[in-house]
Amino acid sequence: MTEINLTQQEADALLTMLKVPEVGDPAPFPGPGQDLEIRLLSKDTRESFLLNLRRNRFELGRATYQTRARVVVVLARLDLHRAPHRNPDGIEVSGTHLHVYRHGFGDRWALEIPNEAFPDPGDVWHSFHDFLKFCNITEDLPINRGLF
Repeated sequence: MTEINLTQQEADALLTMLKVPEVGDPAPFPGPGQDLEIRLLSKDTRESFLLNLRRNRFELGRATYQTRARVVVVLARLDLHRAPHRNPDGIEVSGTHLHVYRHGFGDRWALEIPNEAFPDPGDVWHSFHDFLKFCNITEDLPINRGLF
């Protein structure tokens, strides 16, 4: 797959850009072992984004939320209760961590989640909404909470 390299300024602008869902039928929040992809647009509709949600089949607290721009560029990814991550400089971060696009590294760099942005990483539903705020995605996504 071809890699798209954004400047840091471009990636930061895309991450902070207000994003709204494309019109669609409501979908249930992913249950154990399920994935969901939602198409998003910038408010001016010039940019398109994808929001991916993935839940682990066996560990209910394990999840991954990801926002992509230009189909393949991961702008941000929140990994909840995953394996620890080793950064390119050799420093390891815990299993609950945040990847944010870094020029020259893409999403290969992770940091400990900022407590002020993600105060309850043990709750996948609340962490999902915290991730939406972090990525500047409006709250009116067509997602039903369901049982999880």
